[in-house]
Amino acid sequence: RKQATEYSTSSSDDEFESKPSLTHKAKRTLRRRRKLEKETKQLIKQEELKRLHKAQAIQRQLEELEERQRALEIFGVKLERELRGESDSGTKDETQMLHEWFELVLEKNKLTRYESELLIIAQELELEDHQSRLEQKLREKMAIDGK
Repeated sequence: RKQATEYSTSSSDDEFESKPSLTHKAKRTLRRRRKLEKETKQLIKQEELKRLHKAQAIQRQLEELEERQRALEIFGVKLERELRGESDSGTKDETQMLHEWFELVLEKNKLTRYESELLIIAQELELEDHQSRLEQKLREKMAIDGK
């Protein structure tokens, strides 16, 4: 009888010990989940900031590019007038002016290509940002459905 009593007592002790350990495991799992969510949010925020800084840099480059294109346009108009003889510039040779004009056209084409590349990069950033927002919404929906 004494052994039976001790056995029943120890088994009931195991039951009490197992219940707190389950809640402890649940708490630990919940803490891990919250920590993971927090780290994920921080990573998302860092990625957003990186994209924002990159977008700002692209915007500055586009503005500088626009200024350079305007300056080339003004110089080009002046050069064309000189080539047509509408301006008084007897100091420059016609072949030298044609050479400058072709260099100007090449530079303008180069700037146009660079502008196109910058616009493509800006569009990629917008798409990445959109994708990130969609992924965040999906995570939130899955978290709600999973509870």
